[in-house]
Amino acid sequence: MILLANPNANPVTTAAMCAIAAPWLADLQGWTAPTGPQVIVTPDQLDRAADGIAALHPPAACRGVIVAAFGDPGADRLAARLAVPVIGIGAAAARAAAQGGRAFAVATTTPALRDRIDALMRGQPGRYLGCHLTDSPDVMGDPDALDHALLEAVMRAAAAGAEAVIIGGGPLAQAAVRLAPLSPVPLIQPVPEAARAMAQLLAR
Repeated sequence: MILLANPNANPVTTAAMCAIAAPWLADLQGWTAPTGPQVIVTPDQLDRAADGIAALHPPAACRGVIVAAFGDPGADRLAARLAVPVIGIGAAAARAAAQGGRAFAVATTTPALRDRIDALMRGQPGRYLGCHLTDSPDVMGDPDALDHALLEAVMRAAAAGAEAVIIGGGPLAQAAVRLAPLSPVPLIQPVPEAARAMAQLLAR
């Protein structure tokens, strides 16, 4: 069994991410943070989520954990504690985006997390060009407005030279699926990239 751990306290998002990851990981089980915000949008919330993930005790049958928030909160600390692989969706997306030496960027909705996202992306291989934000962060409740705002951010990233763009956020996973056919450059979806990486790791 693979555990998809959602640090956001939103079981609907957990179910959506599990459905997106299922083609690569049939034996997937979701876990949702019991407390905290529905969507992590501040550094303090990310830090509290990291403490929750670091303290996670997966079932004995667990063969790997995907940390399904884009800042990868607590992933390193959990990996140091467990004997099974732990993959954060942010790092997995960065590795995929940077393949072949591509320049890449992030499009997302959380301005307060820009510095954390930049630090995570710069810690991965590849040429990171920066984080492009939606004009308003208050679009999460309206899928059409969210798609429009994210696509505009993707367009700005591509115009700035990005050869691939990551949609940065576990709760944005469904938007990333919808926008993939519309993007002028390859759109990197963090949840599928983490699921693919976990499947490849376990197949070795």
